[in-house]
Amino acid sequence: MPTTLYLASQSPRRWALLTQLGFTLKSLDSDIDETAQAGENAHDYVLRMAREKNRAARANLNGEPHFAIVTADTCVALDEQILGKPENTQHAFEMLRALSNRAHHVLTAVCVYFNGEERTIVQQSAVRFAALTETQIRAYIASGEPMDKAGACCIQGLGGSFVSHIDGSYTGIMGLPLFETRMLLAEFGILPPALQHE
Repeated sequence: MPTTLYLASQSPRRWALLTQLGFTLKSLDSDIDETAQAGENAHDYVLRMAREKNRAARANLNGEPHFAIVTADTCVALDEQILGKPENTQHAFEMLRALSNRAHHVLTAVCVYFNGEERTIVQQSAVRFAALTETQIRAYIASGEPMDKAGACCIQGLGGSFVSHIDGSYTGIMGLPLFETRMLLAEFGILPPALQHE
């Protein structure tokens, strides 16, 4: 049974999550245009991104891959609006102020390709932020953490201290829902090495 996967992602969180399941990972490039299309909702956007990343990764290989290719994409949505990475500190401030004292959604799509088949899944979580003061928001921005994160927040970092409630998948919010990913891989007969019996 395969114990190696191709992971087409530069996210250290996705690498760490798959590694903790015991997989050996090989890197693939998957550069694509990540611009949302006009009128595209968050679900359709993350699903399209995960698929396009997977297809871009496959295009970088000569022939069929020896191992399954895993790609993923995560986005934050507030009132149906997709919140990407902040363009600057003012943009980050506006995002965090909008997220304060209310719930938003984090969606992660996973795409797996193996043996000529492509399968996908989208996991969605609801995340509620506590009320944030302007001082807290500015201090968080000054830490630098939110500047390269969708929705200007990192749940496994300082940003996690703002989260008052989660309904969904913690690892999905991090960027790779482990339960759903394990189920998707199992459809290809791939089990995490850490869970395989001798």
